[in-house]
Amino acid sequence: MIEYGMTSFWTGERVRLRAVEPDDWTAFMRFAKDEERLGDLLQPPRSAESFRTWAKEQAAARSDGDCFGLAIEAVDTGETVGAVGTHQADPRAGWFEYGVTMGADHRRRGYAAEAVVMLLRFMFEERRFHKCGARVFAHNEASLAFQRRLGFVEEGRLRDHVFFAGRHHDLVLMGMLAKEFAQRHSAGGV
Repeated sequence: MIEYGMTSFWTGERVRLRAVEPDDWTAFMRFAKDEERLGDLLQPPRSAESFRTWAKEQAAARSDGDCFGLAIEAVDTGETVGAVGTHQADPRAGWFEYGVTMGADHRRRGYAAEAVVMLLRFMFEERRFHKCGARVFAHNEASLAFQRRLGFVEEGRLRDHVFFAGRHHDLVLMGMLAKEFAQRHSAGGV
């Protein structure tokens, strides 16, 4: 059960989850460059104006309640350090998928774990979803380890499912059930 005290549900010890604001465009441009350097899908270069437009659209967009993106802000500095969100949801079947990205210079500080646990707590406890899924490139050992630390288990592997960097790569399907989340992440803990 979620307890609402003097602070917001969306504020933890290290991070605060908030809506994307128009001024976040520079952070998201950095995140895109970081993702490319780390071997994620290669995209054509985007202009600064395209990031400005995207951030402005995100700031004005209405959420459907189950699919949304949030900025991850460091509590101590107020800096936008990453993003987390849900991008697919099937309320009838009770599942959703999520994704998280962190700026390269903000990794391994506990920001992503705290943000994801907040997001999962909301989706499992408030939105009453039964299962969360995550898709991870098989070569991304750090992301696979991160998902496992959170309590996700490998449910399957789509062989040669994505193509980038000149060859095909496997995609690992990870999952966590609401009861597994509740057992692993007591209220207030990461």
